[in-house]
Amino acid sequence: MIEYRNLRVALLGGGSVGAQVARLLLEQRDELAGRVGASLELVGIAVRDVNAERTVDLPKELFTTDAESLILGADVVIELMGGIEPARSYILLAINSGADVVTANKALLAEHGAELFAAADQVGAQLNYEAAVAAAIPILRPLRESLAGDRIVRILGIVNGTTNYILDRMDQAGDSLEDALASATALGYAEADPTADIGGYDAAQKAAILASLAFHTTVPLSSVYREGITSVTPAQIESARKAGYVVKLLAICERFTDEHGVDGVSARVYPAMVPRSHPLAAVHEANNAVFVEAEAAGSLMFYGAGAGGVETASAVLGDLVSLARRHVAGGPGVAASSHADLPVFDIGSVTTRYAVTLEVTDEPGVLAEVASVFSTHHVSLALVEQSITPAVAKTVSRPAVSATATLVIGTHDATEAALAATVRDLAANRFVTTIASVLRVEGV
Repeated sequence: MIEYRNLRVALLGGGSVGAQVARLLLEQRDELAGRVGASLELVGIAVRDVNAERTVDLPKELFTTDAESLILGADVVIELMGGIEPARSYILLAINSGADVVTANKALLAEHGAELFAAADQVGAQLNYEAAVAAAIPILRPLRESLAGDRIVRILGIVNGTTNYILDRMDQAGDSLEDALASATALGYAEADPTADIGGYDAAQKAAILASLAFHTTVPLSSVYREGITSVTPAQIESARKAGYVVKLLAICERFTDEHGVDGVSARVYPAMVPRSHPLAAVHEANNAVFVEAEAAGSLMFYGAGAGGVETASAVLGDLVSLARRHVAGGPGVAASSHADLPVFDIGSVTTRYAVTLEVTDEPGVLAEVASVFSTHHVSLALVEQSITPAVAKTVSRPAVSATATLVIGTHDATEAALAATVRDLAANRFVTTIASVLRVEGV
């Protein structure tokens, strides 16, 4: 048997993930060679500062600031720099020089994935990106390969560990959002600037990647509807708990036929109430989970650590082994499947349910008035619960305050456009003093 030559691996980025990838490549070189059929030689690590402190002790001679020369001498380039530039330019340079690429860069793929996949397809290169969504959880390869012959209709995902930790603390320990965020920061789950996480931006990038892969259609990041968790209150968490739900930040990718008979897809991110009987309700701490519904395979769930240096490195190395095996076997890379070209619906076309909590004046006809607002927009009520706050008597220092009532209203399925119009009209209604909470209900 003729031994295949060493495959030269260039690593871009020496942060927490990059350092773990380098360590595992060096420590497990012989074992990986046995799986691939060729030795994987780490030829260099491109960084901004070769003298910076590292989380892992690695040979100093591997570090360089000359990324371009490193790329041009590699068979496989692993990009773990993050951000858009220069990562995009480096990946294109690698592809056009004949190298395959592994990346964990969700922001880049969400913004420029179509461009990068087209470049790889043109020259027969392979671009793998399992680590870009949910770290160690193998979700992208099953969507791309195992379920390629099935029709995926829906994905419900908890794909951001920071927000799941925060909401879990609010649910389990009664923390405020601010206290839960402080705890997440202390544990290293949240960055100094947590906007990408709590604002839903990170989850939206991952939703764009999942939807594009699952539905064989390019879903741009700009088409992903996004809400973060910054407006979620302890009162909403407690109200959901009493009703048998838990609040989770969900990435939802869905294929459906709209009211005009058009087949298309939707991708969205928002906090939603999930029944405690649903598998996603049991996802605690900073873990991730992706619930996939397919026509033939049925319901599938992928669960595990959604972040962490060594966990993400596991997915990166899985992609690397896959690419290396293709080098040994020969043949061009497998192109991304994105040829269905389905329309991407905006949020108004999506069908969902709402749980709405209102503070209203306690007087005759209020319930009928509120119900008529829902009826005007063809939103059917599934549940109405009412509690009364007694009137406060007049004193010398305080005027009398009329009694108010709290209405908790659950709806049947309706379009987002109809539900949004209903909420707008309720806000303007003279009987409604406050819209205390509006949350969507998913997983029912």
